[in-house]
Amino acid sequence: MTAQPAPSAPALPVLAARGVTRRFGGVVALDGLDLDVARGEIVGLIGPNGSGKTTFFNVVTGIYAADAGEVSFEGADITRASPQAVYHAGMSRTFQRSRLSLPLSIFDNIMIGNHKRLNQGLWFNLVRRGAFKAEFAASYAEAQALVAVFDPPLAERMMEPVAGLPMIDRRRIEICRALISRPKLLLLDEPSAGMTHEETAQLMDDILEVRTRLESLSIVIVEHEMGVIERITDRCVVLNFGRRIAAGTFAEIAADRQVQEAYLGLQ
Repeated sequence: MTAQPAPSAPALPVLAARGVTRRFGGVVALDGLDLDVARGEIVGLIGPNGSGKTTFFNVVTGIYAADAGEVSFEGADITRASPQAVYHAGMSRTFQRSRLSLPLSIFDNIMIGNHKRLNQGLWFNLVRRGAFKAEFAASYAEAQALVAVFDPPLAERMMEPVAGLPMIDRRRIEICRALISRPKLLLLDEPSAGMTHEETAQLMDDILEVRTRLESLSIVIVEHEMGVIERITDRCVVLNFGRRIAAGTFAEIAADRQVQEAYLGLQ
């Protein structure tokens, strides 16, 4: 009898949250939340205001500590990890409000997100000028190539201050800053905030292009624009009062009566 091959073990999720709870006094922002993200997957995290979406981002990135539950990233426990440790592990994010340093250039803002791969030693930066120039040139080329994925003309303006850029370009720079460290998981918190529908559509084209080029990159996106969620996500998770009330494709959750009652944006 021919031996049957042993079944392969299921792939570990990039991110796994189990029973995550976070309280702010008497308010339970996350209530025993379970959530997995697979490698290369785009997950839409949706729900009404106050449902716990941004709190979840803040907990998994170490800004807030979980009151209960566990979070693992690529199989390693990061439940009590600092934001710096989470960043070094390979997770990066954007925020609802723009966090760019407006007087700094496009290049400088992007490089803020890449400090873990730069040589920051005093001897290197003051004495080894040839090596410093080589690192600068390589970093500039990498940042410029990344911006060119979003908008080639913008990539020719790397030394301009971001203060003069429209909102869509600022959002692009924020995403580039999150991507420059070569993360395994990217968390996008309402990337369309402050933009028109046309700008939002352009930015989603950009994100889909990034996904095409970086197949192993996983993305979780918090968004209230349901057209965005329908267009770019593989799967959606719906939160309400800190609990997961539904999960599935956009079509599946849009037909869910519980979701419709909790989140009027789907009606």
